[in-house]
Amino acid sequence: MIRFLADIIYLFFFLTLTAPLYPLFNHWNKTGQSHRRSAMAQRMVMNAFHICLHFAGVKVIVDGKEKIPPDTAVLYVGNHSSYYDILCSYIATPTGVGFFAKKEMSKVPCLRHWMEFINCLFLDRTNIKEGLKTMNQGTEYLKQGFSMVIFPEGTRSQDPEPHAFKEGSLRPALKANVPVIPIAISGTADILENNRKYTVKPTTVHISFGSPIYPDQLDRLQKKHLGATIREEIIEMRKKHNTTE
Repeated sequence: MIRFLADIIYLFFFLTLTAPLYPLFNHWNKTGQSHRRSAMAQRMVMNAFHICLHFAGVKVIVDGKEKIPPDTAVLYVGNHSSYYDILCSYIATPTGVGFFAKKEMSKVPCLRHWMEFINCLFLDRTNIKEGLKTMNQGTEYLKQGFSMVIFPEGTRSQDPEPHAFKEGSLRPALKANVPVIPIAISGTADILENNRKYTVKPTTVHISFGSPIYPDQLDRLQKKHLGATIREEIIEMRKKHNTTE
């Protein structure tokens, strides 16, 4: 309970005390300085997430980071079992990223602002038309050089293996022709979801980055089943996590 409260209190003060920056970030966005806005916001969020994970007693072990292409935006595709997947995968990336998040998160006022500052998009999975608009915006972000993360299962699951990946989730990378990086995440559910309500426990989290998949090197059938292929790769990477625990 104490670790959970520490994270909540810290995030409350972070969101409150940084509110004076909103006009500056909005000004940069309106004057064509969106990259400047994102870079500063992502550095601040990176530091905030490091502090949250420290309060939670979480150690993140990362491998495969050298596989990430340094000179292009990428779409990271990962399994999803915990709210802490966002924090852990974020600090594991080289520069920070935007996320495809569920629409409900846009209803949290201060949180919504910061998510927009780091190029998060809010996906309405119940409205096909609005969902397509969001995916198209993700394509534009990738084309502009902003890396993104998506969890294609569509919801969190603590099952031993990831649920089926929604193939449409990969469309932004295919349309923008940017590399796709599989992310295997293990251990995050042990931080919060597998415990008593509001109980955060110190945990070791393993994150592995797979080799980049380049859309222009895939044939039509491979593109059609790319989600299933990535899911199988993530399952294999997670098995290696289990052997090192």
